Amino acid sequence: MRFVEERREGYITRIIDETTIAVTDEDGFEIPVLASQVTRVHGQNSNDDLVSEPSQATETEFISTGIYLAVAADKKAGLVVHLHLVNSTSYQLLATLTTEKSNKFKGEFNGIVKSRSAVPMYSASLNELDQWPKFHLQILQFAVDIHEMKKPIEFTEKFRAKDFAGIKKTSEYLEQPAWLIQLDSNEPIIDAQALKESFYKPVEEKLQIENPGKEIDLHIEKLRDDHQFLNTSEILDIQLTYFRKSLDAAIVHKLPSIIFIHGSGNGTLRNEICKLISKHPQVKTFMDAHKEKFGYGATEVFLK
Repeated sequence: MRFVEERREGYITRIIDETTIAVTDEDGFEIPVLASQVTRVHGQNSNDDLVSEPSQATETEFISTGIYLAVAADKKAGLVVHLHLVNSTSYQLLATLTTEKSNKFKGEFNGIVKSRSAVPMYSASLNELDQWPKFHLQILQFAVDIHEMKKPIEFTEKFRAKDFAGIKKTSEYLEQPAWLIQLDSNEPIIDAQALKESFYKPVEEKLQIENPGKEIDLHIEKLRDDHQFLNTSEILDIQLTYFRKSLDAAIVHKLPSIIFIHGSGNGTLRNEICKLISKHPQVKTFMDAHKEKFGYGATEVFLK
């Protein structure tokens, strides 16, 4: 504050009454004056407002890695997902997303993603996963005070069901858990084995093969929790793989017979099983199992 009638300046330190304030001058002396006798100096700080502005937090350490592609389910429509670019680094990102389908390209997103933020780029339905395009994502990283020169990130992927069978993780920049794919890691971008763990955990390899029991149910919903994301070919491969392992286990344990429940359906799985066991050297014969219980939906295999 500056005194109107004197060449002196100071700061308001307290309010005495409705018309009088206390001003501490440059020499540290507190002087009571009428409020009308001082004026604010432009650009100077004062505490006459009695409420100080919160000080800016000091900048935290520079974070150089932590760029993710996040796939989050829609809160209202569970099978609809949104692809977000999550930037948990101290860099600003200049990003573009282009889709490719039948050799045709379409720009879907371009923009700047601020440090410690996330932006949506694309939406689609998991029910139509086999119709999704291939994604081409390109990212440049920028910071005023460059800590490390980063190479551009280029990520290209045609997603499959197994990529969304993993454990969802939480990001502080999204409001819900999501499948996270780190884009700036030296590790493989997609670890398919890790992503499958929450839905399908393969039986651990053991030195001693477990006894498969008398009946094996090959219905896909019994084998995989993510079966709704699989196409017909993938389902058949999974069922036949499980069939072979179970048959081998039955042979190792010298079971006299084993029943495979394949269902009636269109007969594709049943026919494939019949082809395999008709040529198998350890199979004595096979026939429909317990028609009164399974109809034509199960086959009993008799072993040598």
